[in-house]
Amino acid sequence: MQFGYARVSKHHDQDTTLQLKALQDAGAERVFTEHASGGRWDRPELQKMLDQLREGDVVVVWKLDRLSRSLKDLLHIMEHLSARGAGFRSLTENIDTTTPAGRMMMQMVGAFAEFERAMIRERTQAGLKQARLEGRVGGRKRKLQPQQEREILEMVQSGRRTAAQCARLFGVHPSTVTRLLQRQETA
Repeated sequence: MQFGYARVSKHHDQDTTLQLKALQDAGAERVFTEHASGGRWDRPELQKMLDQLREGDVVVVWKLDRLSRSLKDLLHIMEHLSARGAGFRSLTENIDTTTPAGRMMMQMVGAFAEFERAMIRERTQAGLKQARLEGRVGGRKRKLQPQQEREILEMVQSGRRTAAQCARLFGVHPSTVTRLLQRQETA
């Protein structure tokens, strides 16, 4: 079965007439229509269509960007289609994963996406390394200053206060004091 998917943003001046005509001409037997941004994950009609897919079905869209604005989301949807044994056709870009050439085209898109993710990861690691060299450290700021930690350790170890009392006194969660005491024991 061929499922069509038509989507327009929520702008009042947009409608799906052109898409619906193209999908009908392409042989879509059932069409799901959505009025939502392509960058959103919560598109109920898309989810409804994906849930109904069976092996051998084909999802047809007028243009790739009607299915998704994000390459990551598009690839996620393609993986879902593949796992279900369904094909994909984009009428405007002339991509058809039911053919060897169409599968190759989608694999190339996937390869570029993987390359892009690797480049982003590499730039992020380089930025973090540079920040460390400049003395900046990531993560959340410590709740207690070293002097406060010493005071808590001394109070709890001497028996003057309990860990819970120290937590209230210094305005921190009891687990913060517990972790401090555990670090002291293993040191």
